[in-house]
Amino acid sequence: MDTLVFILKILGALGVFLYGMKVMSEGIQRTAGDRMRKIMATMTHSRLAGVGTGLITTGLIQSSSATTVMVVSFVNAGLLTLTESIGVIMGANLGTTLTAWIIATIGKFSLSKIALPIIGIGLPLFFVGRNRWKSFGEVLIGFGLLFYGLHLLKESVPDVKSMVQSTDIAVREQAQAIKDFVEGFSNKGYFSIIIFLIVGVVLTLMVQSSSAAMAITVTLAIQGWIGLEESAAIVLGENIGTTVTAWLASLGTNVNARRAARAHFMFNVIGVIWMLILFFPFLRGVEYLAEFLPDSFRTEKHDSEEGFKLAIFHSAFNFLNILILIWFVPQIAKLVTKWVKEPKTEGPDGSHRLHFISANMVNLGELNIPEAEKATLELAKMTKQMFDGYLTVFNDSQTDHSDIVKQIKQLEDDADVLTHDITGYLVRTSAAEISQENARAVTRMLRIASELEEISDAIFRLMQITQRKYKKNRILSDEATANTLTFAHRVIDLVDLYIKVLSGNATEDQLRLAESIENETDKMRKQFNKQAMKRMSEVEGSVKTEMVNIDMNNQFELIANYGLNVVQTAFYIENEDEVPEKYD
Repeated sequence: MDTLVFILKILGALGVFLYGMKVMSEGIQRTAGDRMRKIMATMTHSRLAGVGTGLITTGLIQSSSATTVMVVSFVNAGLLTLTESIGVIMGANLGTTLTAWIIATIGKFSLSKIALPIIGIGLPLFFVGRNRWKSFGEVLIGFGLLFYGLHLLKESVPDVKSMVQSTDIAVREQAQAIKDFVEGFSNKGYFSIIIFLIVGVVLTLMVQSSSAAMAITVTLAIQGWIGLEESAAIVLGENIGTTVTAWLASLGTNVNARRAARAHFMFNVIGVIWMLILFFPFLRGVEYLAEFLPDSFRTEKHDSEEGFKLAIFHSAFNFLNILILIWFVPQIAKLVTKWVKEPKTEGPDGSHRLHFISANMVNLGELNIPEAEKATLELAKMTKQMFDGYLTVFNDSQTDHSDIVKQIKQLEDDADVLTHDITGYLVRTSAAEISQENARAVTRMLRIASELEEISDAIFRLMQITQRKYKKNRILSDEATANTLTFAHRVIDLVDLYIKVLSGNATEDQLRLAESIENETDKMRKQFNKQAMKRMSEVEGSVKTEMVNIDMNNQFELIANYGLNVVQTAFYIENEDEVPEKYD
């Protein structure tokens, strides 16, 4: 029963720690998510800049897993190249070493005394504050819970050193049993190191968080359960185990995203390999560096704390690994490119699907949005491809274009699937309690996806009308043909415009241009349909042919209306103050 209570107390402490990390991370994303996204997408032009970006991002959200999943997501969205992603991943590995220093510090003096006051400051901000202040309150609550969880973890794990000196014989025997158990796997050279390395991998896989695994390891080291050699080997295992999260997140993504996940794995494994070769000399160097710790980091006997030794080991290892491998980023990129090869064919089931990417412990709600933006742009480009195909068929009645007709039908099906994916993806993103600003953006993006899907349907109807025209041998007059082409090319102008708008920030000039084109198409529909009605009365037997012409004009006008809605909605995402009351 005592063992069960002991395990439950540790799990409870871990739960408080992980929940605090989750709350703090999501609060930071809501407070600075847009800026983090822009930094990630723009400040990674060089290897050093990428390392700095990964370091800062991981230091803020306190989760290398979240950062690497974010990297995979951004590579999948085309915001980062494979080479840029490797630099960010390197920085994330260094950023996560902050966790060991925090836990070692708590081992020296208790931050739990200020944890509850921090939560107390954050609570009214969370309930009373609005927008960023509310999110900042959430950050403070998460920050306090994180440190309180670490305090509980330290209190839950008994100190073996004090147990050995206890006057209670049963306690001393229990402590000796713990020491004997650990020593049974220790002092066997590299065999022991490999055993504890595997323990580190398994531990990280179990708790699905390298920060939580590090918290357990440093706490056990501080409390005397394991020595420096054992804990350092476990840390190396955690470096490998943490790559699994990004690997899993990359499943179902594009080739470059999978390569980024493999690069993370390769970077960490190469580092562990060279560290194993230099393991014992490196530890002696860590012991030497620990002697230079300030007196405030030492115990009364002036012995260096095990927690700080482990923090030094973790930081020095990751820093040196970056210094060594940063010069080989192109070579790593080439290796993973050979490892994950381009598929021979990209079928519709794989090339036009949107997969939700997120970490299990930390939901990347704010930072999932670029994925949806990329998919929405892809949907817009599909409508352009469909319209171009339709014009090819319309302009050339003498050639068999059954392959183009089949392609347009496939694209229309793909558009339906992708719209469904985008809708589901955005709904899951909004479930993460994102900021009010991004919640509005998600709503707008849902409308854009819906309008684009309507455009794909209208183009497919145009294709069906054209097929029917050829099958029934309905030959348009020269005037009707010229009108149709004029109308079609004005619609193409609007299609090109909304693709341009979705590729970057919408401007007021683009909005006005879209409105102008839509007004023109509205006048064209009325004018050209009147001319068709006139030809019906003047030319005998032309009714069915002119009805085909009128159907085409109506579909063109529908596409123009939907296209204007896309441009307007994209503009209102960036300019919320400009939204008219009647719009929503």
